[in-house]
Amino acid sequence: MSEFTFVDVCSGAGGLALGLEQAGYEPRLLLDEDADACGTLSANRPHWKVLRTDLLDFDPSEHPETYDVDLLAAGLPRVKSSATVRRADSGLEERLLEATVYLVHAIRPRAVLIENVPGLAQAEEHRRFRDFAHAELSHLGYGFSWFVINAVDFGVPQNRKQGVLVALEENLAGAFRPPTPTVREPMTVGEALVESMASRGWRGARRWAARADRPAPTLVGGSKNRGGADLGPTGAKRTWATMGVNGHMVGDGVPDADFQWDPERGRDHMVKITVEQAALLQGFPTDWEITGRKTARYRQVGHATPPPVGKALGLAVAEALEGDPTFSAAG
Repeated sequence: MSEFTFVDVCSGAGGLALGLEQAGYEPRLLLDEDADACGTLSANRPHWKVLRTDLLDFDPSEHPETYDVDLLAAGLPRVKSSATVRRADSGLEERLLEATVYLVHAIRPRAVLIENVPGLAQAEEHRRFRDFAHAELSHLGYGFSWFVINAVDFGVPQNRKQGVLVALEENLAGAFRPPTPTVREPMTVGEALVESMASRGWRGARRWAARADRPAPTLVGGSKNRGGADLGPTGAKRTWATMGVNGHMVGDGVPDADFQWDPERGRDHMVKITVEQAALLQGFPTDWEITGRKTARYRQVGHATPPPVGKALGLAVAEALEGDPTFSAAG
């Protein structure tokens, strides 16, 4: 088939865009306000048009390539839970969600894909946004699907649930079906990282992998207002410790031949996950380069949509789009 076209906002490390590319889509424009993220996108796909700008300041009338596209995609910064809503920077994530919906008014794509925290699709605390999106998009003639998807069901070695909104032009909305899992058994952290852990000659890699016998907890990129990178909140760190991983920091390199792994002696004797390994746990290919300093690189990885999830979502949207008898790929 001809390629579908898309615009991707808050593109980050490019996980959603890469997945959509794998599903047969061609990007017209990707935008992000972060210099390191834009560097990552350009380093991996020099032919992609990447714009560094804040979504809240973006004017599509200055970028005609955003018009007449099949899909507007947005893997937006995670909205805060009720436990963190009183923080000084609260509200930005909600404004970005609303800005994405308003962007639909301007560019009128045939489909819209927004992913965020799982609660976005079902929690009472996010009902206001769901009502807002429904009112705005139904007025424009879109039909809706809200659902939750878990990356572990698509070959990603990580329990990572995402709330998803898919909206399509009303004549196509009934044909959309959320993607079905592509794997029967989840991939474990050990399976995903054993070769990487052994790459500098560490003979204990397979013994460690046998202990790391489950998917990773959700990776969290954290805020720019926080300090260094780690593998998530307290509960996640405890889970990592049961796998012999020090979740309190991100490693600079994989173990060498002399490393003595002895998790019973405490975190200093556990392995550390590197940025590159975190990218593998997000389903990025090994050749996907993440640019910037370590904390900035890990933040990009932790915030990303896993590419296999992006691909599955893209294929599901494409199947509905192909049902349009008047369709010819936007050119």
